[in-house]
Amino acid sequence: MSSVARVTTITAFSETSFEDAVAVGIARSAETLRGVKGAWVKEQKVKVEGGSVVEWSVTLEVTFVLDD
Repeated sequence: MSSVARVTTITAFSETSFEDAVAVGIARSAETLRGVKGAWVKEQKVKVEGGSVVEWSVTLEVTFVLDD
């Protein structure tokens, strides 16, 4: 069986870690997109205030399979 996939870019944020930001991004993607099959972490960033990290963010390339 053949299939066609598409990739979309999203950015997700967390106040605790990169791992949590990825989980938040995938969970949110799965709510909107059908057939999510994987993701690639394209970029990681942190927001710093007062010398401490206060926010972690990831840019994800989310792959999902298109409906027939």
